[in-house]
Amino acid sequence: MLTFIVRRTVQLIPLVIAISVIIFGVIQLPPGDYLTTYIQQLELSGTEVAEGTVESLRRQYALDQPPVIQYFRWVANIVFRGDLGRSFMWQRPVREVIGDRIGMSMMISLISIAFSWLIAIPIGIYSATHQYSVPDYIFTFFGFIGIAVPGFLLALLLVYGIFSMTGVSLTGLFPPEFQGAPWSWAKFVSMLPRLWMPVIVIGAAPMAGLIRVTRGMMLDELSKQYVITARAKGVEERRLLLKYPIRMAINPLVSTIGWLLPAVISSEIIVSVVLNLPTTGPMLLRALLSQDMYLAGSFLLITSVLTVIGTLLSDILLAILDPRIRFGGVSE
Repeated sequence: MLTFIVRRTVQLIPLVIAISVIIFGVIQLPPGDYLTTYIQQLELSGTEVAEGTVESLRRQYALDQPPVIQYFRWVANIVFRGDLGRSFMWQRPVREVIGDRIGMSMMISLISIAFSWLIAIPIGIYSATHQYSVPDYIFTFFGFIGIAVPGFLLALLLVYGIFSMTGVSLTGLFPPEFQGAPWSWAKFVSMLPRLWMPVIVIGAAPMAGLIRVTRGMMLDELSKQYVITARAKGVEERRLLLKYPIRMAINPLVSTIGWLLPAVISSEIIVSVVLNLPTTGPMLLRALLSQDMYLAGSFLLITSVLTVIGTLLSDILLAILDPRIRFGGVSE
């Protein structure tokens, strides 16, 4: 098993390098750079910028170097110094800019994933074991609704509905008196009543998809010969389900760990704008629009690394659950 883990980890290193090259290249594709956008904003406001000032700013932001040099400097700083670069827009190190927001995004995303799994797996199992029953049809209907309705639209409907009934706007994670305040127990407690809305909105689509996957996999397992034979021998239904079909049906769910967390973080961008959440979503959107390449690149790189780590974890869990999945028949 240790050999399997080491081999999978080594295989992912070239993938991370290739991803970093692609990210940096994509950010460089739009014409111009942050300085071009910044100067255009100054000129639109009526401020004249001298050519010497432009060149001085270009040297200050290290934009006078070729993209290849910029890439290697960025990667070298990350690998050897843990420095993600400096945000042009915020005039601060990227690590400081994204510190609190990345933690908030991770917290909301992990709670949303846990919420979707805790609700989806039991519903999927129940729907499969009670196929074509009234609850199965109801769960199927709401599952399709959850898949079809975009998260930002669900957020708008919830905000409007709650405001219409109570007159309270539940946008943001904190009341006005705690906006920008340092963390304290009172601030944490004030966040809890407002946390349920982004968790439900962000977790709705993954939950609906997991219900469909769990139901389909359970139906496939329940129709196999070993289940029919076990039932014919009089094995208790609950014991039968827990020992074999559920375990086999979980395999596809475990394999989704690799893309589930990055997908949730990505879908959180527009939802965060709608709900005014202090997460990475709105900041990433602004960084992309202003071509703040180090800030945007760091966000995208972190999301990509999360995908790679999630893929590694899912491979390890799958190998533990089902040794047949180990590549090349690696022995423990």
